[in-house]
Amino acid sequence: MHIVQLANFYGPRSGGLRTAVDQLGAGYVAHGHRVTLVVAGTAHDSDTLDTGVHRIVVPGRRFFALEGYRAANAIGIRRLLPRLTPDSLEVSDRLTLRGMGPWAKARGIGSIMISHERLDRMIELGAPKVLAHWASDVANLGTARSYDTVVAATAFAGEEFARVRAPNVETVPLGVDLTTFRPDRADPTIRARWAEGADVLLVQSCRLSMEKQPARGIEVLRALGADGVRARLVVAGDGAMAEELHRQADGLPVTFTGYLADREALAGLLASADVAICPGPHETFGLSAMEALASGTPIVVSRNSALATVAAPDCGLPAADTGAAFAAAVCALLRRGGYREPARARAEEFTWDRAVERMLELHTATAERRRFLRARDAPGPIVLSPRTRTGTPTATQTGRRRTEPPAAASRPGS
Repeated sequence: MHIVQLANFYGPRSGGLRTAVDQLGAGYVAHGHRVTLVVAGTAHDSDTLDTGVHRIVVPGRRFFALEGYRAANAIGIRRLLPRLTPDSLEVSDRLTLRGMGPWAKARGIGSIMISHERLDRMIELGAPKVLAHWASDVANLGTARSYDTVVAATAFAGEEFARVRAPNVETVPLGVDLTTFRPDRADPTIRARWAEGADVLLVQSCRLSMEKQPARGIEVLRALGADGVRARLVVAGDGAMAEELHRQADGLPVTFTGYLADREALAGLLASADVAICPGPHETFGLSAMEALASGTPIVVSRNSALATVAAPDCGLPAADTGAAFAAAVCALLRRGGYREPARARAEEFTWDRAVERMLELHTATAERRRFLRARDAPGPIVLSPRTRTGTPTATQTGRRRTEPPAAASRPGS
């Protein structure tokens, strides 16, 4: 099977989306399928990744310039796709590439859209909740009708589709890199370097964008300091709010690493920290939180995100979206201790192998269904009845393939 992945906003620092697309593509190839990844960039290009995925870069316009995101024009992608002859499309963009579902259906190609974020929560960032729900309901109903299958990583991610009673939504938990992120990467030397003499080392790994609420870590640090806790916060990530966060952290024990491209360096930091702060209230899966758990580090998460059901008492705590509530949860975790093995065990419930296998089941089912419908609706061969002069087909003989038996009057001997 040839699976074509389409992903706008797939940049060098696009975090969870890029990781999910890359891990799924690598898994499909490992199972013997052909995979082509189409992403937006500055100019036309193509190469083959180490995983065996063939990547095609098409020109795209810039979005969110500070974070390096680009989106390709859907018209250009439609012109490219016929040359790729896919059996199934996997679209990781619910907005700019939404029209790819109808395009695939019209050509007998399976289509799956992965919902990487909650649209209603994104709209709520700039509009009243009632309006956000109305707008997202309209859009989500259209999305569900456009694609054969909509995939949500968690029940939380699928709630907005359940609200419009979309019948074709499947929950497929994503995975975490359990090889790179592991507890044995904890190192006293790494801890001492980052802690700089503090008693408690906190880490916050996330994109520094408004929807992630990255200022929460600074609020936590202030609250802990007010209670006499000597803590240092290390913020790993970059984004549009970086400059503002630097201003807010002025004079506080906060270290900004910027984007850590070295995954092993990030893994060492996560494993050596005491607690990971995961403040995003709109997380539909929370890859950074999963990486912390895989590293044996407990997490404090927003009780309004999908992570609230992941942070079991023995590996983390959910908290209200305030610095004081997060700080109280941090103190509770520090008092309890003994979280390294349970945290790792929780992360091991989420593997890319399981995600890939389930996604391949969906790809196979949608591709086969589209092939069946295409064959059923294709024009059939001309079959001349004994009463029809050879070479002169009637109108009924040039229509679609007949699935019912011939009429009694046309049967031989009638």
